[in-house]
Amino acid sequence: MKLSMKLKLGRFFLPVLGLVCMLLLSCRDNSVLVNVYQKTTNLQWAYIDKVRIPVKVKDTLTGYTLYLNLRHTTDYKYSNVFVLIHQTNPDGVKFSERKEFTLAVPDGAWLGAGSGGLYNHQIPFRMDYHFPEKGTYIFELEQNMRDNPLHNISDVGLRIEKNKE
Repeated sequence: MKLSMKLKLGRFFLPVLGLVCMLLLSCRDNSVLVNVYQKTTNLQWAYIDKVRIPVKVKDTLTGYTLYLNLRHTTDYKYSNVFVLIHQTNPDGVKFSERKEFTLAVPDGAWLGAGSGGLYNHQIPFRMDYHFPEKGTYIFELEQNMRDNPLHNISDVGLRIEKNKE
């Protein structure tokens, strides 16, 4: 290809590439504050293995929905899971709550999205929650079942997103 032809293609290609990059960046979802998963060790979630997630909050006027992120194998033997959710606010105030999350219907069918023997759940546990102050919050997720360790749990995490207006 001649040099002049390459230059003409380059003049066309670079602006188009820049436009595509701008479009992709503008499509990024700014409503999600955090969406993380942490792997468990050998598919086991022990009491002492609390999942610790720091979250920086800048907006206290907006309502948020908080979700438990959980992945388990098809060999998980329960239809639910109990989790202690510990929250430490930027001012050091701490509180905890115990939540039960349903993972299967009574006939045994899993509620989450499944793929290759692994089920993924994003289950809301607080809706329209307003953080009381700006700063870094620490969330710790602790399994609260009778079994220790709890077997066939692959990943545990947290998703926080702004409510749709």
